[in-house]
Amino acid sequence: MSQAPKIGLFPGTFDPITNGHLDVIRRGRDLFDTLVVAIGHNPGKSEVFSLEERRIMIGALVADLDNVRVEPYHGLTVDFARMIKATAILRGLRNVTDLNYEFQLALTNRAIADIETVFIMTGEQYAFTSSTLIKQIATGGDIDSLRRLLPPLVLEQLKNKKRDSGGQIPWRHTDGLKD
Repeated sequence: MSQAPKIGLFPGTFDPITNGHLDVIRRGRDLFDTLVVAIGHNPGKSEVFSLEERRIMIGALVADLDNVRVEPYHGLTVDFARMIKATAILRGLRNVTDLNYEFQLALTNRAIADIETVFIMTGEQYAFTSSTLIKQIATGGDIDSLRRLLPPLVLEQLKNKKRDSGGQIPWRHTDGLKD
């Protein structure tokens, strides 16, 4: 009797994806037969990149990782996890604040969906990095100052967004109905 494949789910908005996210993906993929990077929509967050732009960028950034695939999803993460038959949800932890939030979420996911959560501490060089912080810096500062925090592809796409929008990073609110 063969064992079912271990499928990990790494969900997030990834707007934009950072070197910290990629660090978690690269280390987390060794824990699973397949790791699905699931790009979702959070109605509480403003977006710079469309879902399709994020899917293309992340796909290019993980193309060399044979057991990683990228999929967009809408709705609840636990519903998507059930749909793809995920064994566990992978989450990166940067600090104690993340731990408090993620611990509560992990307990809830286990209680309502019977799915475990696997935590990986992000590399210390990325412990202060968040997509929200990146967007704030890009909006009011020099995008090149982010080169240690973002993959070159993402840095270029942010520059293009700022250039094409007359020097502003276009944060857009979406209603979750289209992307």
